[in-house]
Amino acid sequence: MATILLVDDESASLQIMEEAIRGIGHLPIAVRNVEAALKVLDRGGVDLIVSDYRMPGATGLEFLEIMEEAGYGVGLIMVTGYASIEHAVSAIKAGAVDYLTKPFRPQELGLAVDQALEYIRLRRENELLRREVVELRSSREIVGSSKALQRVMETIRSVAPTKASVLIQGESGTGKELLARAVHNFSDRADGPFVSVNCAALPENLVESILFGHEKGAFTGAIKDVKGAFERANRGTLLLDEVTEMKPEMQAKLLRALQEQEFERLGAAAPTRVDVRIVSTTNRDLATEIEAGRFREDLYFRLAVVPLRVPPLRERLEDIPELVGFFLEQAAAEAGKRLDGVLPDALAALRSHQWPGNIRELAHTVKRAAILARGTKLGADDFNPHRFGLSVPGGSLGAGPVPGASPHAEPGAGEEEGEVNGTPDSGIRLQTLNLSEAEDALIQRALEITGDNRTRAAELLGIHVRTLRNKLNRPE
Repeated sequence: MATILLVDDESASLQIMEEAIRGIGHLPIAVRNVEAALKVLDRGGVDLIVSDYRMPGATGLEFLEIMEEAGYGVGLIMVTGYASIEHAVSAIKAGAVDYLTKPFRPQELGLAVDQALEYIRLRRENELLRREVVELRSSREIVGSSKALQRVMETIRSVAPTKASVLIQGESGTGKELLARAVHNFSDRADGPFVSVNCAALPENLVESILFGHEKGAFTGAIKDVKGAFERANRGTLLLDEVTEMKPEMQAKLLRALQEQEFERLGAAAPTRVDVRIVSTTNRDLATEIEAGRFREDLYFRLAVVPLRVPPLRERLEDIPELVGFFLEQAAAEAGKRLDGVLPDALAALRSHQWPGNIRELAHTVKRAAILARGTKLGADDFNPHRFGLSVPGGSLGAGPVPGASPHAEPGAGEEEGEVNGTPDSGIRLQTLNLSEAEDALIQRALEITGDNRTRAAELLGIHVRTLRNKLNRPE
């Protein structure tokens, strides 16, 4: 049984609809005007609305507009005694799910209600499936399970269905644009456009045209009408990337466009209204920028209805194994190579790095190592830039003894890189002449190189895998 809200200023018509709704097994709630209908909607629990087209006060079309602005999300069947194609088209365009002409038989109303409820059910199922697809796609793009990242994702899922502006703050390379796209994908605007504007790269003399567009003849070279970013993002999301790079004079025009949800194209005589959700990003400290007078405080409050801080990679080191695996799979596909993963010594080296370039630096590091690797498993030396005559900020990557390695062997510092049976290795320096301890060190190193693959380790050592198994299982 569904709850159907009936809105009509005529008592006789309202009574007929009430009886028809009860007759098909649903619960009717009858009101005489839009104001009373909104109070019922505020209480919740309404599954469908049947509303008259013409009423004193707000009309049926105005009722639809109010519902859309308030985000009620309840389907509505429009009813009118003034039948015309124009009325029907206007109602459907405004968001009505069906249109009925008075007088109608109770069976007609019942059929329309049943069809509308089925349509709403299918629409909700479709929305649920779409969200599951978005979740799956985002989980593939936004990699990591650290608490710091999960807090950010929880906030995004909460704010995405609203119209609130989101300001994403974080260091360069932390994936701010990817998170901005997640806000769009999780929102009701996911089927609408996602338009990105890099505020740091806007030519000073074209900023206004790029944001708001221009009319033909507005300036020299304006040979046709051009829509700006705001207009192209209508009913979607506009990303203002690195918004703090915008000049103060443009900040004032941006603030007005955000407040009024309208703007004027260059050379236009009338303003253009838009419905745009704003997401902005910055790698700067907003408090410092505002205090220095480089960024308007009122614009900050307009953009940062929901502020988000993206943690740098050094604050989510536990995500490195997942990120490395993700980037390695991509790099292997691009290079057309078979890569089976990363050795423990490499992961230890990657975890110990400071990553001043954040995830972008990690992605480039993995890609470089994947392209130049000569084996199927990447070790610490594959990630060491000094091997290629490079230097990186944030300390030497992959250099020095590996944490947790055997005390009897260490990577041969300064030695020429060689190969053992076709597998890259930097050699080891034994710190003992005891044959048994030396054998243990060689076995340990072979297992590290092969990622604990005993068959391949035995091949490197020149022994049968059964022999290696016996040596590993021998009593201490």
